[in-house]
Amino acid sequence: MATFRDNLLAGKTAFVAGASSGINLQIATRLAEAGAAVTILSRSPDKIEAAAAGIRAKGGKCIGIAQDVRDHDGVGAAFAKSVEAHGEIDILVSGAAGNFVAPFNGISYNGFRAVIDIDLVGLYNVMRQGFPHLRKPGASCISISAPQAIHPYPLQAHVNAAKAGSDMLIKTLAMEWGPMGVRLNSIIPGPIADTEGMARLAPTPEAMAKSAKGNPLQRLGTKDEVADLALFLSSDAAAYITGAIIPCDGGLCLQGAGRVGGDR
Repeated sequence: MATFRDNLLAGKTAFVAGASSGINLQIATRLAEAGAAVTILSRSPDKIEAAAAGIRAKGGKCIGIAQDVRDHDGVGAAFAKSVEAHGEIDILVSGAAGNFVAPFNGISYNGFRAVIDIDLVGLYNVMRQGFPHLRKPGASCISISAPQAIHPYPLQAHVNAAKAGSDMLIKTLAMEWGPMGVRLNSIIPGPIADTEGMARLAPTPEAMAKSAKGNPLQRLGTKDEVADLALFLSSDAAAYITGAIIPCDGGLCLQGAGRVGGDR
């Protein structure tokens, strides 16, 4: 039996930033499978068009736009293209992210700034430029965050700072935009299999196995599980949920401060 009814999002439109691969592409795919007309955005023209073609090959309605979320005006132009193609936006997902493993004293100014610009300023750009095009009332906005937003992780100072700021921005906008009928929530994926992020944080089979055992459910999550949560938050079933920071992490965030590679 399917978890969600067919065509749950029929007649709705979605915009997913950072969606050329991984969790965000799976979210975009799931939204399209549920009937939404989807726009996906990422930096690489080749990758984003290949991702959009993959969604269309499965029967979804999708266009891809090559744009860096750090470019404020460029993001605005991308929204204009999306609205021209699909109309007013019902679902807005911001998930572009950058990461690398390094001690604070080993992070260059440019490296720290790059992660802040992609994760935090990029979220600002997507929300600020997307707002005029959101359906009001009724739109659902989702930020894809990380466990580093909640607990300190050594070797992740740049991500801790960026994601903590991102989640506080989502909470603030939930209060400011709520009276207009716009909802905002954040998803915190834990260790998710077959993603670039996990490959960076757990680069060896041993580290990956340790990560899989490092949460109460003692396994890696799947991209489908995160996509299902995003689909729920995008649906009318979540109409009274806003300002929530929701882990999808097998209980990882219950355990306090963590370390990359599954050590705690």
